[in-house]
Amino acid sequence: MSADILGQTLLTIARSAIEKKLGMHTRHTRAVAPHPDLTQPAATFVTLTQQGQLRGCIGSLEAHRSLLTDVTENALAAAFRDPRFAPLRQDEVETTRAEVSLLDTPEPLSFTDEADALGQLRPGTDGLILTCGNHRATFLPQVWEALPAPPLFMQQLKLKAGLPANFWSPRLRLARYGVRKWKE
Repeated sequence: MSADILGQTLLTIARSAIEKKLGMHTRHTRAVAPHPDLTQPAATFVTLTQQGQLRGCIGSLEAHRSLLTDVTENALAAAFRDPRFAPLRQDEVETTRAEVSLLDTPEPLSFTDEADALGQLRPGTDGLILTCGNHRATFLPQVWEALPAPPLFMQQLKLKAGLPANFWSPRLRLARYGVRKWKE
């Protein structure tokens, strides 16, 4: 399946899942032709925006279910279960835009200290997973648009993980990943 066809298919799956859950039947709610790519394990994020502002974002960091199931479940979670937002209402659907990010397998980073880790980051390219004990958070590569400086990117990721912005520990683990993304 070409990247453009795959992207359009994933966007259709995401939007259709949301509209179906709301009992809507619009031009977006249509059947998706079966394709082998949709049955393969994959990790995705579905991001919803309204007028360029985040409205929901939920995803998977590891491929543990089919691409079709992952996009469907993450679209529903982004629309109705993102704890930062009220559930999406039917009257918001037309002004809501979906983006689907298909994640590459995360690659652990090896570093000696924070400066070394920051020096290895590729702004605009790397998604980053931070793990330390029970604390874990990720930023998709798209977050570089809002946080273009590696130190700021890392500080905000630590805060998202529930750690202080200036936190550092030898137990801290980082993994980077790339994405293929498609937007409505």
